[in-house]
Amino acid sequence: MPPTWPSEPTEEREKALEFVIPALIVVVFIVIVLAAMSVRIAREYERGVVFRFGRLINLKGPGLFLIIPFGIDRLFKIDLRTITLEVQPQEVITKDNVTIKVRAVVWFQVIDPRVAVTKVANYYQATTQVAETTLRGTIGQHELDELLAHRDRINASLKEIIDRQTEPWGIQVTIVEVKDIELPQTMQRAMAKQAEAEREKRAKLIHAEGEFAASQRLADAAKVLATEPTTLQLRYLQTLTEIGVEKNTTIVFPLPIDIVAGLGKLLTRKE
Repeated sequence: MPPTWPSEPTEEREKALEFVIPALIVVVFIVIVLAAMSVRIAREYERGVVFRFGRLINLKGPGLFLIIPFGIDRLFKIDLRTITLEVQPQEVITKDNVTIKVRAVVWFQVIDPRVAVTKVANYYQATTQVAETTLRGTIGQHELDELLAHRDRINASLKEIIDRQTEPWGIQVTIVEVKDIELPQTMQRAMAKQAEAEREKRAKLIHAEGEFAASQRLADAAKVLATEPTTLQLRYLQTLTEIGVEKNTTIVFPLPIDIVAGLGKLLTRKE
């Protein structure tokens, strides 16, 4: 019996194929688009906070993860790296009524992304405002000399206050440094005069201490010379030797009083 070959495709099959192939292409395209809309990637220093129908459901990342598109899931990426915040110059009146401008730098980072998203609208702006107000309030409680001499202690106080206020937002403040203190010109001149007067005072005290020590040593030397009158004459001769080194030196030799007294006694005997 001869083999039977399949019949030739009919017109209905051709029409069906013409409909199925575009449909498959559309389906594949939709799948690719959905996959592209669902796939998200978070870097090692990022975390994704996912809301589903407005409700916080999970914390995603780092790496590859999926979300439901078309507004069902909303994703907020939070950077966990340390952020450097430069506080704008603040004009402050110190406790001793001196007007100064203070600049500061704050280093902070997000330690709880879920709280940073749900508890505050903009954690960066909120931290900035807290840093500015805290800087003005804290600096205003100290005198100018204390600000210049004990900056480390003021930095620690600023860090503690700012960290206490930002902790409910999932923010941790690591370092606070007062960057610069700008003084008025009149205050700079007054401080320069004060420093100059202080140095002159110390110079005069050191000079007076040197004079006092020298007078004590001279008094001790006079006591030693008074024990032996001949030593004074030897000292005169030594002084003449030191002066006579220079050839163009005019020597004024002091005459000892004991020699004059001896001569007076001889003259009296002759009379």
